Amino acid sequence: MSLPSKEAKSIPLGRLVAYSLPGFALAMPMIPALVFLPAFYGTALGLSAAGLALLIARSIDVLVDPFVGILSDRYTTRWGRRKPWIVGGAIIGGIAMIQLFQPPTNVTVEYFILWSVMLYVGWTLVQIPYTAWGAEISSDYHQRTRITSAREGMMLIGILAAGAVPAIVSGLGGTEQDGYTAMSWMAVLAGGPLIAIMLWHVPDIAPRSQLKKTHTSTSSVLAEIRRVVSNRPFSRLVTAWFINGLATGIPASLFLLYLEHGLNANLTERGILTLVYFFSAVIAIPIWLSFSRRWGKHRIWCLAMALACLAFVWVPLLGPGQLFAFGTICVVTGIALGADLALPPALQADVVDYDTLRSGRQRAGLFFALWSMSTKLAFALAVGIIFPVLDAFDFSPTGENDSHAILAVAVAYSLVPVALKIVTILMIWKFPITSRRHNIIRKRIDSLATRTANEHPRHGA
Repeated sequence: MSLPSKEAKSIPLGRLVAYSLPGFALAMPMIPALVFLPAFYGTALGLSAAGLALLIARSIDVLVDPFVGILSDRYTTRWGRRKPWIVGGAIIGGIAMIQLFQPPTNVTVEYFILWSVMLYVGWTLVQIPYTAWGAEISSDYHQRTRITSAREGMMLIGILAAGAVPAIVSGLGGTEQDGYTAMSWMAVLAGGPLIAIMLWHVPDIAPRSQLKKTHTSTSSVLAEIRRVVSNRPFSRLVTAWFINGLATGIPASLFLLYLEHGLNANLTERGILTLVYFFSAVIAIPIWLSFSRRWGKHRIWCLAMALACLAFVWVPLLGPGQLFAFGTICVVTGIALGADLALPPALQADVVDYDTLRSGRQRAGLFFALWSMSTKLAFALAVGIIFPVLDAFDFSPTGENDSHAILAVAVAYSLVPVALKIVTILMIWKFPITSRRHNIIRKRIDSLATRTANEHPRHGA
């Protein structure tokens, strides 16, 4: 167990809170877009058409990621490197979100693709600079876990609010779509002030190892990606994250369908179970943070994934009406989710330091762009693959289903993610960048940065 550094104690609590606050608004549409939109548009357009539309939208979106990452790394404006992207992305994403959650009566596939692309691109313009910025607030191994925990905890609170609003609207006599429309407006109205607080109180300062300004052609972007992928700890981590993303995306896209058709849960019960799941994640984050300080981030992440597997294996044994048993599973898997969200991004920040030591450059934006690409491709494949598979088993989201179709949903929802998480555990258990090794990396980076500043005082920090 290592002791926290002086730097870890020096970050003001107010700055940490200001940085994490936008997570509340940014997360509100995230899970509804992942869970509600596939089910809603799958009902309106057909499962295969909706799955294909989301796959197309996500595929277009990922092409934007590396450009956003590299540009936000390379260029500093009078307002900072990360801040302008966040403002622009918030505006684009807010408009697209309203359109997606308030579709016209005769919605088309083209409409779904257009506004999905706009939502995802807007989210990219915010999310990549936002997470890269978080990695730059501190270089301490354990403090980074605190930063990501605060951010992801605030995002989970936003997700809870996103689940509560539709439930309240339903209780007042509104439809499910009315509830998600209200949620989208709440996210827009809250997002502006919370982002403004962060922009005002959190400094956006380029590190001393900042990249030189160069032309951002397609070839230079590909060259940068090749250099980053040559970082073996990163390649290992991002591959594991991709596999775990499939394990997360599949049950997320099937959650409402399984509750409705597998357990016969009504709208209120579905809302309650969603809240139970995410509330469990919120209260578990401080526990995982404490454990990670003692045993290391990668080992505790593996422990959390194993816990999720032990809960998921019981899902195919449940039948209609067994909501209490499934609620217990939601508690356990929700607890595991807390680690799933807080710990991997902190590991990613440590991998960025390893790259900085090797290359002499600071490429947090590009690293988190590739991280984002991995997440998006995993979630797109989860929907694009699993929905057609359920079609092949004659599962209908709007009609009656036989026992084989229901079992197919249950197995896809639970056992497929278990297999994928086991693979992830095997990849991460012996992850090479531990707290001790990261301390060595940081000392070498700081020594090189000091030497460079002394040799080139005009370009020093």
